[in-house]
Amino acid sequence: MNTLLRELAGGIPDIDHLVRAIVRIVVSSVLGAVIGIQREHTGKPAGLRTHMLVSMGATLFVLGPVEMGVPIGEVGRVIQGVATGIGFIGGGAILKLSAEREVRGLTTAAGIWMTAAAGVAVGLGYIAVAALGIGAAWLILSVVGRAERRVEAKPKSYER
Repeated sequence: MNTLLRELAGGIPDIDHLVRAIVRIVVSSVLGAVIGIQREHTGKPAGLRTHMLVSMGATLFVLGPVEMGVPIGEVGRVIQGVATGIGFIGGGAILKLSAEREVRGLTTAAGIWMTAAAGVAVGLGYIAVAALGIGAAWLILSVVGRAERRVEAKPKSYER
């Protein structure tokens, strides 16, 4: 029975590590939800679940090595891997529509990238920095997005 409990608690040597892991995973999911709810509200394809999973995944990729005491230089390699992987996900979110000669999905890809960056920050223990970043991203997506739509909706007058 002790072997089973040790195996299930693998990587969590004491209650401090357990609490730290729980707090970071929960905070990461909440921060991802902030962007995800905004994207869901505007009807974008990558919404609540996607952003929560991206944030939590990035947190877990970083949290494991950090909690194991891996040197920060080596954790930097993990972060590079996360950034590369998120680049592939973001690339998949971007579509080029030939008929209309326009590209769609750049903001979705940038939101996923930002959410992953916040997840990395949470995994490293920089919760306040991650929250500030997510707050700024939310303002850009909500407030600036609304202003942008108003400008685009106004009829343009052409003077000669």
